[in-house]
Amino acid sequence: MKTYAALLRAVNVTGRKMPMAELRQVLTGLGYDGVRTHLQSGQAVFGTDHGDEESLAAEISRALEQRFGFRVDTLVRDHTYLKAVADACPFPAADLEPRQLHVTYFSEPADPAGYADIDLAAHLPEEFRLGDRVLYLYAPVGLGRSKLAETLSRPRRTKDVIATSRNWNTVLKLVELTAPAA
Repeated sequence: MKTYAALLRAVNVTGRKMPMAELRQVLTGLGYDGVRTHLQSGQAVFGTDHGDEESLAAEISRALEQRFGFRVDTLVRDHTYLKAVADACPFPAADLEPRQLHVTYFSEPADPAGYADIDLAAHLPEEFRLGDRVLYLYAPVGLGRSKLAETLSRPRRTKDVIATSRNWNTVLKLVELTAPAA
């Protein structure tokens, strides 16, 4: 059985309320094993023998829309991928405060051309790097005050791509929660 993390976009914000107990019920109802949630911001961990990341994400999205009455963009990633993202961080994560580092997961590879017009020097000391279906953001002032985060979130950069961000603590916790039992 493979363990996955479901990353839900924009839940428990702007009126899109989703109690984590109900999220666990929905996922358990889909036949997933060992369902757990982390925080209130839309991530769950589960095990299953069927499907792949895309089919599981579509299945979860449909079930959540049926249960809650609104569409929930969902990404599903397995432990191997989540660990690879953490390991490939281009910034010195161990030397930074977790609030300074964020990862945006994409449903498909980001097109570097969509980011070519960003004046990197104008945003220093903030920086970003693209990875495998992810964007790493170093925001020393925090995400809420980051001008670069605002620029990066413009829709034209991720047109028709599901994107959802997590802080570094959550990135590491999802690696831990999806790890195979020792």
